[in-house]
Amino acid sequence: MNLYAVIINIIFLLLFVGILMYMQKKHVSFSKRVFLALGIGIVFGLVLQWIYGVDSETLVQSASWFDIIGTGYVKLLQMVVMPLVFISIVSAFTKLTISNNLGKIATLIIGLLLGTTAIAAAVGIGTTLGFDLEAVQINQGSAELERGEAMEQKYTEIQDQTFPQKIIELLPANPFLDFTGQRGTSTIAVVIFAAFVGMAYLGVKRKQPEQAAAFKTIIDAIYAIVMRIVTLVLRLTPYGILAIMARTVATSNIDAILKLGKFVVASYVALLIVFLIHLLILTISGLNPVTYIKKVFPVLSFAFTSRSSAGTLPLNVKAQTNALGVPEGIANFAGSFGLSIGQNGCAGVYPAMLAVMIAPTVGINPMSPSFILSLIAVVAISSFGVAGVGGGATFAAILVLSTMNLPVALAGLLISVEPLIDMARTALNVSGSMTAGVVTSRVTGELDSDIYNGKTKDLNI
Repeated sequence: MNLYAVIINIIFLLLFVGILMYMQKKHVSFSKRVFLALGIGIVFGLVLQWIYGVDSETLVQSASWFDIIGTGYVKLLQMVVMPLVFISIVSAFTKLTISNNLGKIATLIIGLLLGTTAIAAAVGIGTTLGFDLEAVQINQGSAELERGEAMEQKYTEIQDQTFPQKIIELLPANPFLDFTGQRGTSTIAVVIFAAFVGMAYLGVKRKQPEQAAAFKTIIDAIYAIVMRIVTLVLRLTPYGILAIMARTVATSNIDAILKLGKFVVASYVALLIVFLIHLLILTISGLNPVTYIKKVFPVLSFAFTSRSSAGTLPLNVKAQTNALGVPEGIANFAGSFGLSIGQNGCAGVYPAMLAVMIAPTVGINPMSPSFILSLIAVVAISSFGVAGVGGGATFAAILVLSTMNLPVALAGLLISVEPLIDMARTALNVSGSMTAGVVTSRVTGELDSDIYNGKTKDLNI
């Protein structure tokens, strides 16, 4: 390792950070700074890989220093997820923004998330068959075998759970444990707990208005503090994207990507088709899809680079409310549910494609109508409780493959291109939750059309 080279690489990264800080002081819009950070990160990453090579120890050490900014930023975002989810939903009850239509709103959001996931599974199946992808086309190296063994180990931990038991796992037996995010279903559990607190508030308000008023004052104060923390963290977004993108591009194995180019292209085609379906749903709802793209692009860009649906939640909610005209309550419900239910990319397209690729290895015809219908149903049902952080797609794949009696270990075949595919999967997950929020607001008549159709503005961060 060349220590001086590592230091130089760090200095260049800090120089780019300084440029972004200068632009912020000059009040350059948030969106422009995000796009510039994305571009600089890509170019800087390519240059680093060209100079050192992907296996260089210098590059590895440089990337670990880049993680202080990149991964550190994602951790800060994850830090505010649980407080944001809880306080925003409780606040929605105290402000009476969702209480009148709570059942309808929750049903619409969950229905849209599961419905689009089923559609995503169908698209994944069709794309895999169209590109004629099969697991036998991929050579298993040491990395693939190691990943397969890890997935089999994970499978042994959950194989004895029945579907009713998996549903029970969604409930918050200990909400304080779930606030730590230790379980894959922690986010949904916090949402459920917050809904109970909100409904309790409404009951107290009817019988003991003075106590309810005191509680509302406390919630309003906590909400203001939490939102201020969210704003402070979101201001770091351009720097986080710069570091994450530089590290991702610099350490990507270009040779492996080229060898598995067919699989990468097929995945991106499937993910793009589902995104177009999101736009079609918005169009059917009477909304301009081009406006949607313009306003959510900064959010999807961050989801793409960070590969964390949970980390993107603050930006997700902010964009829904400030740019798309979705009420805070609905935005938080859609964003929160979207972290663990119906992730179109990680829990829809990905496991469906893997199942179709693996099926021929055990003598199953993937074009059989019974196999296809069963797979779509299993994917939709299994999408409950998929964590919105790294590893969510792996968990979804294990659930689907094991339910379909397919070898779980073969799901590790795409390990070398997993990060590249996961970037687009995460962006699609976030788009799915935002689409659910916008369409639900439209159906319930609570969407602020003036904000949605208004001039595309910065996110005011």
